[in-house]
Amino acid sequence: MNANFASIMPQVLGVWCEELGHQVTSVCYTGFENLVDELPQDVDIVFIGAFSEAGQTAYALSNLFRSRGAITVLGGPHARCYPQDAQKYFDYVVGLTDKQVIHDVLDDCSRHRPVGLYFTAKQQPASIPGVQERWKFIESTLRKAPLIKLVPMIGSLGCPYACSFCIDSVIPYQPLDFRLLKEDLSFLLRKFRRPIVGWHDPNFGIRFDDYMDAIEDAVVPNSIDFIAESSLSLLSEPHLKRLKRNGFKAILPGVESWFELGGKSKTNGISGLNKVRQVSEHVNMILRYIPYVQTNFVLGLDSDEGTEPFELTKRFLAMTPGTFPGYSLLSAFGQAAPVNLEYQRANHVLPFPFHFLDNNHAMNVKPKNYSWPEFYQNVIDLTKYTFTWGAILRRFKATGAVKPRLMNVLRAVSSEGFGRIKYFTEVRRLLGSDVRFRRYFNQETTDLPQFYMDIIKKDLGSLWDWLPPGALYHDPNAYLKAEKERIGGVTAERLASVPQPVREEKPQTASRLDLRAQA
Repeated sequence: MNANFASIMPQVLGVWCEELGHQVTSVCYTGFENLVDELPQDVDIVFIGAFSEAGQTAYALSNLFRSRGAITVLGGPHARCYPQDAQKYFDYVVGLTDKQVIHDVLDDCSRHRPVGLYFTAKQQPASIPGVQERWKFIESTLRKAPLIKLVPMIGSLGCPYACSFCIDSVIPYQPLDFRLLKEDLSFLLRKFRRPIVGWHDPNFGIRFDDYMDAIEDAVVPNSIDFIAESSLSLLSEPHLKRLKRNGFKAILPGVESWFELGGKSKTNGISGLNKVRQVSEHVNMILRYIPYVQTNFVLGLDSDEGTEPFELTKRFLAMTPGTFPGYSLLSAFGQAAPVNLEYQRANHVLPFPFHFLDNNHAMNVKPKNYSWPEFYQNVIDLTKYTFTWGAILRRFKATGAVKPRLMNVLRAVSSEGFGRIKYFTEVRRLLGSDVRFRRYFNQETTDLPQFYMDIIKKDLGSLWDWLPPGALYHDPNAYLKAEKERIGGVTAERLASVPQPVREEKPQTASRLDLRAQA
């Protein structure tokens, strides 16, 4: 992870392990270091936190540490989404994690091979260590951030919305301790002249007044720069005035779709062009108070059909030139969300290696209403429209502050803008010219195209040699199979618990006894 986007939970884990009496070394891999050189040599147990896009990297690291005699544990989103696959490469795989789960793993601390043990808590932890307690781990990570130093904070877990594709949609919303939040903000003002805080809440500001009261009680208004991901439904004008007064400089609301998922944008019952107009008016109002706004979209949802969803997004950008759009290709991350069962039942999930599951380098759900070439052509067309020099200039002029202007330009000309146009164009070309490439997308073969193999090999570098056999492949329907086994087991258990009528037994022949036993 980029140092400014480093996750909070590995830092929490470091604090918990020290509290349980262990010596801890923490390494945040940003993708630029020689990771093998940074790793500690003599360790007893290694916890690796990974998003699925780092799945192959995590598997290679586990293999490397196991060769040195260490016990390995996988946590984070990948462990929650693909536990069955991860258990083949780790001694322990942990889902929802609290301090008791960590205690249980450390207390056992033994090899479990060829299939690791799976641990999960019943719910998210009720509390986690704050910034002050995590500071030694935050500080070592921020040293890798070149210019901007973004401190990660979180005030809530879970989400009240039910977006079908989201891992947080099944986690009940839960605020954390606002007293701790206030102490941490005061602490940061002693560390930085003007701190920058990135809120990791899945949806910031559900309890809006409580958050603002805590911030206003802790620090002088507008003494800290804040960045948060929120929903349009929470961003009313009175709320925006208060956010501006308290130093919020960037907001990332989700639009997601022009035809569904209207709860987060207060557009239930509105779709198509009417939704575009309402959302555009709302976002333009936000831009009067918050200098940087990124609107997020998911491309390839089942409700999308033809060119209309893409053309509506272009219309939105023309009407809202100051926003920076974030596009994600629809992806089904294992058992992250219940809707993934529907995709798996329909056999619409492709076995793309985890390395490409970053919402952009591969879409692992077969689109319902598009052929693959048609879908990618629409994505290319929209991306080009978004990042032409004319669009970049319009966005530049419509953005008031200097830093947001520069950020928009840098993102547009980087791998996020120009780079994706180039990448999508190459995928579209191969879909038209390479039969084996097209057969993989059409689920006629599971042989990974050389195009993707070369990328993984280049990105892993020296870790490529440590990738375990079979680690490039996984069962895309493992969640569905696990659910069938679970339901079957529950059914059998219920049947076994049903009282059976007592009958007077009569002598039976051996053959009848055998048949009854088989039945």
